[in-house]
Amino acid sequence: MTDVRGRVWRDGKPQDDFEFSAISDYLAEPEALVWCDIYDPDHAILKDLATELDLDSWAVEDAIAEAERTKAAVYRSHTFFTVYAVEVKDPPPDDDSESGLEIHRISGFVLPRGLITVRLSPNFDIEAISQRFDELGGQEHGVGSLVHGLLDVVVDSHFDAVQSLDDSIEAVEDDLFEQNARKSLQRKTFRLRKDLVELRRVVLPMREVVNSIQHRRLDAKTSPELDPLYADLYDHVLRASEWTESLRDMITTVFETNLSLQDARLNTVMKKLTGWAAIIAVPTAITGFYGQNVAYPGIETVGGFITSTSIIVVMVLVLYWMFKRRDWL
Repeated sequence: MTDVRGRVWRDGKPQDDFEFSAISDYLAEPEALVWCDIYDPDHAILKDLATELDLDSWAVEDAIAEAERTKAAVYRSHTFFTVYAVEVKDPPPDDDSESGLEIHRISGFVLPRGLITVRLSPNFDIEAISQRFDELGGQEHGVGSLVHGLLDVVVDSHFDAVQSLDDSIEAVEDDLFEQNARKSLQRKTFRLRKDLVELRRVVLPMREVVNSIQHRRLDAKTSPELDPLYADLYDHVLRASEWTESLRDMITTVFETNLSLQDARLNTVMKKLTGWAAIIAVPTAITGFYGQNVAYPGIETVGGFITSTSIIVVMVLVLYWMFKRRDWL
């Protein structure tokens, strides 16, 4: 079901008269700034809005299409972008095969005096963006301040997700040498690798989005006071990207180390089995004479039995001592 909400500012001050049907009127006011958020839009409603606000038809299709990549595109009358916020599930799932991250897509149409956001995910906390607008203030600087507030919330969610994956990978590293945790270790590692791949798909392209918005003025009235804020935002995006890349190296190291430990354990098992096989072969070789139809010293005598038994015990002890000394057992 389509849900619409929004806010209006005049001269940088919030107002209480937002109505969806009056968006074009707000945009026509020279001192007004408007934000409208549309959740799960009906295609007809969005198409009518696009006609009213002169939005590009391809951008409108991208806003509601499935599996769109993170991007920013500049059109004649507006700028369109698609970004993904990431939420860490709290509490984390009990099943190691279930992802601990939830991804929400947000598309935006940036107009000279307004920002229209389109969401398809019902679980994204849109109030966090509205609160960030109030925390950052600066609505007198134009629509660029709204776009910055939205992207700032998205990038902060990336940091939370990266931090969560970092903690999970460190926990897996601790479990590498724990005997009891080996069975679930491979499943955890595989799940973390999948989460990391999914996170990289939404984090890395953010550099292009922020860079495009930062270096291409959203409209002629964008205030230069926002340049330091966008530069700081771009720095945060770079840090999140670099952190994500370092996590890929970490999880790869964990995966390879786990394989190496498995090979080492297999070699240890084979070494012990070989040692015990050699020890068992001694009594087999000696007592095998009893099954042969040939005469040998001590046959059918108590002394021969004692001699054979003594040889078995001595050779077994010698082999055991030699293998133990070489750490084969």
